[in-house]
Formats: sequence, C-alpha cells, structure tokens
Amino acid sequence: MAAGGPPPTEMPPPGPPQMVRKLAVEVVDARDLVPKDGLGTSSAYAVADFDGQRKRTRTVPRDLNPQWHERLEFAVPDPASMHAESLDVSLYHDRRFNPSGGGKNNFLGRVRIYGSQFSRRGEEGIVYFPLEKRSLLSWIRGEVGLKIYYYDEPAVPPPPEDRPPEGADNAPPPEVPPEEPKELPEVPEPTEAAVEVQQPHMQPPVIIVEEAPMHGPHGSMMPPMHGHMMPPMHGPHGPMMPPMHGPHGPGPMMHGPHGPMMPQMMHARMMPPQPEPEPEPEQPRPDGAEPYPPEVRKTRMASSTERVRIPRHPSSGFGPDYYTASPRVISGRFVSTGEAVEPVQSTYDLVEPMRYLFVRIVRVRGIRACEGPYVKIQAGPQCLRSRPGRDVSGTGNPEWNQVFAVSHAKPEPTLEISVWDGGAPSPADAFLGGVCFDLSDVPVRDQPDGPLAAQWYRLEGGEPGMVTGDIMVSVWIGTQADDVFPEAWNTDAPYAAYTRAKVYQSPKLWYLRASVIEAQDLRVPAPPPGLPFDVRVKVQLGFQSARTRRSVASSSGSAFAWAEDLMFVASEPLDDTLVLLVEDRSMIKEPALLGHATIPVSSVEQRLDERQIVASRWFNLEGGMGHGDGGGDQQGQPPGFYSGRLHLRLSLEGGYHVLDEAAHVCSDYRPTAKQLWKPPVGVLELGIVGACGLLPMKTKGGSKGSTDAYCVAKYGKKWVRTRTVTDSFNPRWNEQYTWQVYDPCTVLTVAVFDNWRMFAGAGDDRQDYRIGKVRVRVSTLESNRAYTASYPLLVLLRSGLKKMGEVQLAVRFSSPAHLPDTWTTYTSPLLPRMHYLRPIGVAQQEALRGAAVRTVAAWLARSEPPLGPEVVRYMLDADAHTWSVRRAKANWFRIMGVLAWAVGLERWLDGVRRWRNPSTTVLVHVLYLVLVWYPELVVPTASLYVFLIGVWYYRFRPRAPAGMDARLSQADTVEGDELEEEFDAVPAPDVLRLRYERLRTLAGRVQRVMGDVAAQGERLQALVSWRDPRASRIFVGVCLAVAVALYAMPPKMVAVASGFYYLRHPMFRDPMPAAAVNFFRRLPSLSDRML
Repeated sequence: MAAGGPPPTEMPPPGPPQMVRKLAVEVVDARDLVPKDGLGTSSAYAVADFDGQRKRTRTVPRDLNPQWHERLEFAVPDPASMHAESLDVSLYHDRRFNPSGGGKNNFLGRVRIYGSQFSRRGEEGIVYFPLEKRSLLSWIRGEVGLKIYYYDEPAVPPPPEDRPPEGADNAPPPEVPPEEPKELPEVPEPTEAAVEVQQPHMQPPVIIVEEAPMHGPHGSMMPPMHGHMMPPMHGPHGPMMPPMHGPHGPGPMMHGPHGPMMPQMMHARMMPPQPEPEPEPEQPRPDGAEPYPPEVRKTRMASSTERVRIPRHPSSGFGPDYYTASPRVISGRFVSTGEAVEPVQSTYDLVEPMRYLFVRIVRVRGIRACEGPYVKIQAGPQCLRSRPGRDVSGTGNPEWNQVFAVSHAKPEPTLEISVWDGGAPSPADAFLGGVCFDLSDVPVRDQPDGPLAAQWYRLEGGEPGMVTGDIMVSVWIGTQADDVFPEAWNTDAPYAAYTRAKVYQSPKLWYLRASVIEAQDLRVPAPPPGLPFDVRVKVQLGFQSARTRRSVASSSGSAFAWAEDLMFVASEPLDDTLVLLVEDRSMIKEPALLGHATIPVSSVEQRLDERQIVASRWFNLEGGMGHGDGGGDQQGQPPGFYSGRLHLRLSLEGGYHVLDEAAHVCSDYRPTAKQLWKPPVGVLELGIVGACGLLPMKTKGGSKGSTDAYCVAKYGKKWVRTRTVTDSFNPRWNEQYTWQVYDPCTVLTVAVFDNWRMFAGAGDDRQDYRIGKVRVRVSTLESNRAYTASYPLLVLLRSGLKKMGEVQLAVRFSSPAHLPDTWTTYTSPLLPRMHYLRPIGVAQQEALRGAAVRTVAAWLARSEPPLGPEVVRYMLDADAHTWSVRRAKANWFRIMGVLAWAVGLERWLDGVRRWRNPSTTVLVHVLYLVLVWYPELVVPTASLYVFLIGVWYYRFRPRAPAGMDARLSQADTVEGDELEEEFDAVPAPDVLRLRYERLRTLAGRVQRVMGDVAAQGERLQALVSWRDPRASRIFVGVCLAVAVALYAMPPKMVAVASGFYYLRHPMFRDPMPAAAVNFFRRLPSLSDRML
C-alpha cells in the first residue's frame, strides 16, 4: 500500500442469511363439477387468494373433472402470524368457452383453508376439499384436490450497482495486440456435446461457457507501437496513421509533414475528383455509448419497419418451458403475427441491416520490384490481409480485384490501406506505402445504386525515396444487401474458402424406366435335373442396380420373357451409362454372365405423360461366357462376340416428381418436365436473423469453448447457406432469401450446423456437426404477413433430448391469389398426373428416394464451398424410414389424438343418456324429433354445426408457425433403452436378445388385438352360418319379426321410439349389458379351432 493511504476497512463478519417464507399451493384437479356452459360441461379455472396476493391457473376447457397440476407461490410477509391467515381457492367457469362467447364467469365453488392447516414441505399430500357455496341459492357440487405446503429459502440480495472504479475515465485503454496476417488456425477439438451430436453413443456432460463482456466504444483501440521507428508516411491530404505490424514484426512509425503524427490527430481526405455530397453517416452519441444497446436487433431499414428488441436467452436452464413445442414469438411491428402489412419492395426488410465498410483493391502501379506483395487493411482493431498479388498484364503491376467487408457496427474514424512486400527480409523493407481515409467522407451506397468507381491514390509514408507508386481502390459503406457482399472477405468469417454465403441448386432428377420385355438367341446350358431355367436381367446405373424376377422360358430354351419394369434415378447432364447384364442363375455355383450391353442415358427418349408412346428397341448382347460341351465348363468369348439380343423399352419419365424428401415434409411437387409446371402462386421470403444460446461445439486452445455456426435452408430445388460466423454463441446472420411457391401445402426446412470443414487440411474431409432443425409449413402462414419467432433447436441424442440453442427466423408468404385461385389450388391433385395413372409401389418409392438423396448429396458435395453429405441427409430426413420404438409410440398417440373426437362424442352421448344435464337431454330430444319428422334438415343442420365449430375455433388459431414438437415426438419421455435401440443398429448379442424379447412382447399385444378383431367379425358371420343352430334360429326369427313390424309401422314412428328408448332416463335403465350385446358375445368364433 502506498504511504499515506487510508487504513483498510475491516468488514464485519457475515451473519446468518436472511430467510423468506413461501407458500406453495398446487392445484391438482377437481371432480364432478356443475355444468355451466349449457352443453353439459364447464371450462374451469382456479383462483387462489392469500394475504392480498391473487393468482390463477389456466382454463381447462369443457371438462367436469379438470386437471391442472399447477403450482402457485405466494410470499408470506409475517411467518409468525401465518397460522392466522387464510387461503381462499375459488373455481370459476370461463365464459370465453360458452357457445355464445358472452355472459359472465360462473361461480363453481370455493374452499377456505386456514394457516393452521398448512404443512411443511416434505410432509404435504393431496387433500380433496368439498366445494362450498357462496350463497344459499348457489348450486354447487364437487370437490377440489390441493397440495399446500410452505418452505423457507434465503432472500436474494439486490444486485449491486455497477460503478466504474475511481479514475477509470483516465485509465489507459487496454492494449490490443497487433493482428498478424491470418493463417489457417490450429485445428480445434470438438466438445463432448458436439461429439455426441455427430456420434450419438457418447455421454455428454453439461458445459457452461461464459463469454467475456463486449468492449465499450473505447475498446476499439489502436495497437501500441513497438520496436523500431518508421519513416514518415502521408495521406492524400495530410499525415496518416502509422501502419500496424508487418509480417516480420513491428513496422516503422509514420510522420506528418510537420512532425510525428499522433493517433488522436488523424485527418485525411480522399483525393480529387471530389465526391458528390453524400448523406452524413450516423454520429456516435456524445456520451460515448453505442448508437443502440446490444439487445437491439432491428434498425430502421424501410418505411414499414421498426426496431424490435429480442431478449437474450441463456443456453442452459432446464425450466418447464425448456422443451416448449411452440416457438417464442418476438414482438415488433415488422414481425407482427396478427397485423397485416403491405408488401414491401425493399431488399432486406425481414432482417436487421448490418453496416459494412467495403474496400475494393484493384491494382497498384509504380512500386518497386518485390515478391508476393499483399495489401493490409486496418480499421480500428479489425485487420484483413489480401492474397498475394499477381502480375496478370506482365507490366510489373500486381493486381488483386478483391473486395473486403469490414464490420461497421461501431464506426471507426479512419481506414488504413497499406502495401507490403511478402518476401522482404526485414519489417522496415517490407513496407511499400499506404493511404489513409477519413471515414466521415466515405460515400454510402444504397440499393439499387451501381458499383462505386475505383480511383488512383498516391502511396505515401516511409522514408523519402523508399515509397513510390499508386494504388487503385474504392471505399464505400453499405449493408449485407450489397451485391458484392457474398464474395467479399468478411471479418466475421476470415477463412473465406468454406465460410461464404452461397446459393445451391439441386440437380434436375429424372425417373428412368427400363421395361425388360424379352431376350432371344441366348446360349443357356441345360439346368441340373429337376431345376427350371433361371435367367435374369440385371440393370446398373451408377451406384444403383436392380434385377428382374425369374424368366418364363420357351420350349427351346433360347428365348425368355419378363415383361417387368425397373426404375432408376438419373440426374442431368445425363452423362451416365446404363449397363445391362443377362445372368444365368440356374447353376448351383456362381451365376454365369450370358451377355452385356451398354446404353448412354443421353440417348434415351424423354416422355412427358402416359399418352406418349415410346417405341421398344432390340439391343445386341456382347461378351457373354460360352459353355463347353463337357461338364458345363465356362469359357470366355472374345469381345464383340454376339451373345443374343435383349428387347427393352427405355424412357426418361418427365411426368413424375422425383421425391428426395419424405412425402409429409416435401417442399416441391412439380414434375421433372418444365413444360408441365403451373405458374407460381406466391413468393416465400425467409429472413435468417440469428441464433442465441448455442452450446459450444469445439474447444480451441485446449479449454476455450467455441462454435462456428452457419444456417442452411431448403425449399424446392433451391438450397441456401449463410456465411459462417466464427467463434460466437450468438451469431447474427441477417440474411434474407426468396423462393417461388408453386404449392402452398409444402414445408420449408431450416437447420443450423457447426462448421468443421474450414479446419480440414489438404485431402482431409471433416464433417460438419448438426445443431438443430426447424420446419415451417407454408400453408400455415397468412398471406402478406410477416412472422418472426425464436425456435428451439432440439437434437435427440443417445443420452436423451438436448436443447442446443435457439434460432430466430422471419418468414413471409406473399400471395396475390384470391378465393377462386385458392379453391383451384386446394382441389387439384397434390402429385403430378403420372403418380396416379401409373403409380409406383411404396417399397420401390422408398428405394428411389434413397437413390435421389444420394445423388443430390454427391452433386452438392462438388460445389465450392461444398455442402456435405451429412448436411444433405439431415435436411432431407434420409433416416426417417428406420425403425424406432419412440416413433411407433408417437404415431400411436397421434392416432389416439385423431380418434379423440369420437371418444368425446361417445362421452357426450353417454352424458345425455344418463341425464347429467337435464336441459341438454331435453334439447336433444326436441332436436331428434325435428330431424326425424323433417329428414331433409339433417344435412343442412350438420353443415351449419360444422360451420359454427370452425368459426368458434378461429379465435384459437395458431399465432405463429409451429416448430419441432418434442412432446408430439415422444422425445421428452423416451426411455434410455429405446434410444439405445434407435441409435445402435447392430448391438451386442445379449442386448439384441433383450430387444428381441421386448419386441416379442409388443408383437404379442398386437397379435391379441388382431385376434379380438377377427373374433368379432367371425361372430357376425356366425349369425347366418348355422355353426350355432340355436343362435341362428333365434336370429332368423327375430329378423322376420322385425321385417313384419317395420312393414306395418310408419318408419318415423319407429325412429322416434328407437331414439327415445336409447335416451330413456337412468331410472328406466338396467345397469347390466343389453340383451343384444349378451347374444352377440355368445356367438361362436374360430378361436377355438386355432392351434
């Protein structure tokens, strides 16, 4: 401690933490409530009131036995007097669920519990309290189940105020080390979570990564000067900043014309010709704060857009909404989910504009001879280095023609562009000159302005006589909507080879139909005694192969017929070759080749529909294996030897749509032939705003977590890939793309990946790791409305369901279609015509889809940057057909959800029969009488009822497109052994036996259900089959009596009597099964004859 300083202040010893008491009221359920909605049910919710604090549960619609299982917490201000307090729990019927939608919230009962009845946490239990009346005339019944307990917890101290330390304003800025020219970084190591995403058999720990706080506006400091001093360097209109470190260390310092130049006194202007007046850029606030706080994600881009605040969410925190199925809607006018907006013509109106400083380096002239010159661009702490220049013209003047995009979110005062000698022995000799720009004079380029013309600037700086020449550059300020942005070297993604944003196009796929008709002149030896001829044709196209069934042979054994169609997937430019192999599989040994032929796919005729007749052709077979006279020994024939001929009909089917996606998530249904396409019905716009809370997917430097995320979207034949934002858990892409929509009943797929290919060396192929996927169905979007939501990125791993972060998307479907056009679209067939006239089998369609996925993956892997096969397979759901107990359970619960309306109808009818609500039962009697006497009103009444149901549910329509649903997928409740079975295709023998036994148990249940269904059908057949003569005699006699009675009685009277008998009062009803049911159950089935 310095002398004379104040003595240290002794802190008092910490005392016991202050405790606060909380009262928890868990509203479990209620039983046998009074119906209040006029339909025999109630839509109940609970309201709890304690010491002036009032909280309520959600509403359970139309249920007399509602279940909430909600926990309400209250603060106990005075724990000593808690026993004197009371807790009131009241139940109400929500009027919003009334058929008329009006009225008031009807009282269903209340319960008052005193503090003396509260129990401590750990000792609580569910207690059912009878509901009490509020007044003498109230009609109340039922009971409510509550679990009430209290607990004490330490009080949360208020957060301390963040005050800067004394003298912080005068403290020197932190030193920023000079940035060396960027080289290929060291290869990072994947985190355990990333390894489990890619290889699901490992158990990942929970990794929590804390990011360092962002530097303030003064954090973008210039690096300190070190080493030798440098000769002076001047800008076009004055002294410029000293250059940063060169490739060999610190560079020389620059001086102005009147002495050394300080970083705080930089003033440079661009050389003539003088630029036209441009709008002034936004000035920083006088207090030094950023123009907008970090959480502001939207800035003004068009007249119809405004800023929107997106709260940040951590990557961890397993709360009750952690795996929420619904996306989190982000408020804001530009993304309103319920407010119609006018179509905006601006290019990037769904995302936030990101300002960039663009620098185009064209060439230099007049510099001294050097080897591998490069250009270095410095704007504050951001530094970029160009590739070595090339002397294309042979004049000794190197050229680059390269564009750089420097992030301009925090405007810097100056920009330095310097030229360096890549082969200089010392830093002083490496500097070839530079130029400095005052960014306040840099023009702003707005779309659709053309590119800014490059100009020559004098290179200055260094010692006199050492720096000569000029450099041709252009500098402007723009956004990510600039046409040069995708190809520019970006500070967000310095390794441009694998990090640039790209748009890909899937290859044009065709179905190739090979109809194998017959073969003649084949030299086939006689098969062994007792075995028939077995000659088959094998057709190969690339990696695809198919074989016909056994042929039908002629009496001579030289002609064979098949009449079988084989289907393949071919992709343009149709440069593959179709290989035909005729094999003899009659021998017990290996099959013998009888001949082969090759056909170029480009020579195959293209067919658009079934009405176009394709002529068949004969193809000569060559190179077959001859058979000698003795013992059937095979002997090869010379090339070109005639071995028979094969009759085929080949066609490229353009009337089909080649499915490369699963049918339920398909993004395009157009046929291959462009002539059959219909006009588009609208435009789909997707704004990929960013992601937040991503988990670390790799480690750099041994301990630092990192994620290099990019996003891929696929709709139709168009794939888009955003740029890679390196080393960020909250990347901001703000890229917008559009697609033509030809059918609104399609799905847009968006996925986020972690980039690993940018670390791959020469000849090394690294796979990108998946982070999560989101699907948006276009038909769920309102026309001409913009939606923005934050969707959870969920991945199912061997250890269970894991949330990898959230992705923020903005979607808009613009369609000018009116009701007649919409009617035409929705009433037309979903698939092209050929799928219905000449359908493809399910198994064959699945095999063709696998071939199409592999073809598309191979095509996109040849792009630059490549879109890896693992990305394509994940986007196209290539493994959706594999067996999974979890998927089977999910589909079963989906079926139960579909049949829930029938169950609900049966329960309602049972309530009407039992007169639980007498008014409803009386109304049903009246309605039944009206429909019986006026049967022509049945269909109109049913249609009107469905119309009213649709209008009623309109108020509950989804407000935003839904994302992936973990609960629907049964991913949140899946068992560990089920995941093991889903991810481990070939387990150990003991595990395989265990899974087999479990599968046998499940199959046994299905078998029992199938037997019961068969038994019911056999009992119906037994009514007239006379297997039980007594039962058949009774049934036939009853049928005769019913026929005579119905002939004699009016049908309306019979219908009324039957309906009233069905709806009779419970006092006239026997609780035992009906006589007809007992008679049916006694009928015989064939179960007793089963072994």
